[in-house]
Amino acid sequence: MSRLKELFSRKSKSVLNVYFTAGYPGLHDTIPVMNALQDAGVDLIELGMPYSDPLADGPVIQVSSAIALNNGMSISTLFSQLESMRDSIKLPVVLMGYMNPVLQYGFEDFCKKAAAVGVDGLILPDLPPYEFETKYRTILAENGLDFIFLVTPETPEERVRYLDSLSSGFLYAVSSSSTTGKEKDFKVVQDYLIRLGTYKLNNPVLVGFGIKDSETFKAVVPYANGAIIGSAFIGALTKGNNPITATADFIASVLNENP
Repeated sequence: MSRLKELFSRKSKSVLNVYFTAGYPGLHDTIPVMNALQDAGVDLIELGMPYSDPLADGPVIQVSSAIALNNGMSISTLFSQLESMRDSIKLPVVLMGYMNPVLQYGFEDFCKKAAAVGVDGLILPDLPPYEFETKYRTILAENGLDFIFLVTPETPEERVRYLDSLSSGFLYAVSSSSTTGKEKDFKVVQDYLIRLGTYKLNNPVLVGFGIKDSETFKAVVPYANGAIIGSAFIGALTKGNNPITATADFIASVLNENP
């Protein structure tokens, strides 16, 4: 059983997935921050591969990507850092990024290396479903990698079902058709998640974009399997003097535990 399947078979509600940019705030902070997230009680880690033109990301993540690239982060460097990841990280780890750098690395080589270092799945928002089906699905399956598609409130039911049929691991429900980090009307988000729930989808649903603290996390998790926090966590890393302490304090605040 894959780590993602094991997670959702064990915990079907209130799953906390935290995103941060690899190589941020410092080049060598990737594994220490991952360990700090695990120690703090996160269920799933979404590791961003920095890219110069991150279309789905808001300004906070864009800035973190630019800094990480300036720090010297690359896909090769990231894989080097992740070589020993499974010595300490037991959580599922998903890589999120964009097709251009993956294609430059070589899609099949990328998948082989990701699987070799213990990555569980990929999120590539700019990979069209048709290309996924015709070119890349087999490669991902051969390497045991889950692939997660995104849906929005504007995605028609038929397409939601189609993307759900292509996805494995979970389905990423974008809370609204905007970039990460924007304020959201959570009554509208709740109605959207309730609608997704009526579809009886194959995959668990995690909601992201605009989830930033305990209040917003608790506002959405009754209506989905869990939620994804990204920009707010990166903001905490930016403000904190010590990324490990900043991680512990931020996750404790989301889970309403004493730091």
